[in-house]
Amino acid sequence: MSTSFRTDFVRFALQEGVLRFGSFVTKSGRTSPYFFNAGLFNNGRSVGRLAQFYAQALIDSGIAFDMLFGPAYKGIGLATAASMALAAAPALQGRDVPFAYNRKEAKDHGEGGHLVGAPLAGRVVIIDDVITAGTSVRESVDIIRAAGAQPAAVLIAMDRMERAGPDGALSPHSAVQDVSQTFGIPVVSIASLDDILALLQDDAQFAAHRQAVLAYRDRYGIV
Repeated sequence: MSTSFRTDFVRFALQEGVLRFGSFVTKSGRTSPYFFNAGLFNNGRSVGRLAQFYAQALIDSGIAFDMLFGPAYKGIGLATAASMALAAAPALQGRDVPFAYNRKEAKDHGEGGHLVGAPLAGRVVIIDDVITAGTSVRESVDIIRAAGAQPAAVLIAMDRMERAGPDGALSPHSAVQDVSQTFGIPVVSIASLDDILALLQDDAQFAAHRQAVLAYRDRYGIV
């Protein structure tokens, strides 16, 4: 993926209020100088554009795949939208990419079970917004393998490039790195913290936030 593609996504996230700068307390209790919440892509236009970014990132990765899987709950809409964008992508020449997702609770009527959508088969790309603890990826990998399919990659919107754990006992790797090493599959992100920092360096409108983000990366980021 080109630098301009990743920068375009960062700017898009800023325009939609999905990426914000300031002071935010994260779920882990850390005070972060930026916050990325893909749930704020919440209208047809923005989700349609987001899906195009997902589709292009996957195509540009060169990873061979047969279908998408969206873990409940955020992944459901993302897999659906990305599948539509892939169907319209000129690079795939009209190829129709199936998708599936899971329910949190199994149905005991209708088609039943935890899975909805196309049967899991072949090389499956897991699509989500971010990887924080890797829990949804682990659950997804188990579901895909149990169906006899193969996890091919994980596709996310933003890689925070951040280590987990308390201060003084930080994990040696980021959540993204841990997922990739644990399951032996690549993790593709549309953009990362490096791309956010690149924008902060080049755009005077946001330059005031750069030192705070750099300090946060120095404290919690991967080397």
